[in-house]
Amino acid sequence: MWRLVLFGVLISLAGCIAPQSESNRTVAAFEVPLLSPADRTEFLTIVRQEAATEGLHLGAQSDDRLKETSEAIPEAKMTLHAAVWRGTDDDHAEAFIMDGYDHLGLVWVMFAQGEDVASATRFRDRLMDRVILRWPETLTLPVMPTGSIPLYSQLIKTPSGYKLDPTYISSYDVDASSPLVAPRKAD
Repeated sequence: MWRLVLFGVLISLAGCIAPQSESNRTVAAFEVPLLSPADRTEFLTIVRQEAATEGLHLGAQSDDRLKETSEAIPEAKMTLHAAVWRGTDDDHAEAFIMDGYDHLGLVWVMFAQGEDVASATRFRDRLMDRVILRWPETLTLPVMPTGSIPLYSQLIKTPSGYKLDPTYISSYDVDASSPLVAPRKAD
């Protein structure tokens, strides 16, 4: 399970840098407000059910492990850290699920394209239909052309979801006119 924590931290910190294989490329991402332990438990139950439908399985860090990690590395504090895997040996990650020290309780669900695109799409669509029905405050996160997601501090919340703060467009392969970028505010 430590590899799950390490992998998640590396994605959080370096997602905008590392090239990804097509099957690992992030194609959709959402922020789900899971502010209580009961919400997180219910959410993981829903994820587990939808994963099983596609022959996938969920791996999630225990609360004790999350606490140990945050005590050792305060910047790695999370209330939820999980992944949905394809294969009995965790051969391919279909989704990563985590919050972070700068957005505790606002859990990001990031979906990979998947090796079996049709299966990955069915899983994503069914899961998010249920999640949005249960947590209608769920917001979309912008996925940059590289497949990365900007850091939380680089996002602006809009009525239609998050957008990249235009101050950071040079950090990503995106044009200022892109729908992924928030409009510049007039001075």
